[in-house]
Amino acid sequence: MSAPDQPGAPVRFGLIGTGRIGQVHAGSIARLPDAVLTHVCDPLVDGARKVAAAHEGARVSADAAEVFADERVDAVIVASPTATHVDLLAAALEAGKPVLCEKPIDLDLSRVDALRERAAEAPVPVALGFNRRFDPHFAEARGRVAAGEIGRLEHLQITSRDPAPAPAEYLRSSGGIFRDMTIHDFDTARFFVPDIVSVQASGGNVFSEEIAGIGDWDSVAVIMRGRGGEFITITNSRHSAYGYDQRLEVFGSEGLIEVPNVGDTTVRLHTAAAVESRRPYQNFIFERYAEAYLLELAEFIRLVRGEESRSPGFEDGRAALVLALAAEESARTGRTVDVDL
Repeated sequence: MSAPDQPGAPVRFGLIGTGRIGQVHAGSIARLPDAVLTHVCDPLVDGARKVAAAHEGARVSADAAEVFADERVDAVIVASPTATHVDLLAAALEAGKPVLCEKPIDLDLSRVDALRERAAEAPVPVALGFNRRFDPHFAEARGRVAAGEIGRLEHLQITSRDPAPAPAEYLRSSGGIFRDMTIHDFDTARFFVPDIVSVQASGGNVFSEEIAGIGDWDSVAVIMRGRGGEFITITNSRHSAYGYDQRLEVFGSEGLIEVPNVGDTTVRLHTAAAVESRRPYQNFIFERYAEAYLLELAEFIRLVRGEESRSPGFEDGRAALVLALAAEESARTGRTVDVDL
């Protein structure tokens, strides 16, 4: 297993993929004193060069094999397109390098399951990029639920609406709204209710003919049940006129915990025309979850060092995909789908 040369030395990262999410991870590495970016890889090598230019001494390559062969790399972040994830995870395990992989592991459960036993038996850890577990607001809510502040959890409500749809080219290869967007909410649901046993979902096209044209939905609603009888509901839309809508509500036998939308300021304006006027909500995932991405990487560093870590793993990634596929089946058939995670 790769490890820093000396105890306490910064973890040396190889980054594969320099699109938007790869750039976010590179920025997080730069902000953490116990992390350093030593190798940047992208088949579109100009992107790798651009990212590496901000990290003195980082090597650049167009071939991921060079990252896994680099003895200076202690751990790898996979931020490349979904279709590459399984092969890159397998290469990381073969090279003995801990790996943090963006979601989903793959769009096809059979490909995930083909790697499942190997990942479970590997001497190095695999972490999945479900950064919302590390959002301070959601994490506090979960901690307070676990502490029993609202009694027995009865109903979890998750609302997630994007400001606007992603480009059509991306959506065509994304695997659909459940595997691309709702998959984050499925993991958030399991953060609170790990053992989910059934999924009922409905999808519709209420505003985008373009999304309908590629056989996907622009809006979905999901109802799930936990083994203890808990209700979980998820509401998604590919657009939101008022910004990035990210809310969570946990209702229990003794009370309620709410996580409202986050803005850049808490200042409110009162005038004759309107009261309690506020600035718009944050408008993009990388604004709303900037701290979550940083904390996700800090937690992965603890995992790399063999310390106690809360990083979600391969099985969490598989479970979220199982729920996404069950939701898609339910939405297409109108039936409730039982699941065994």
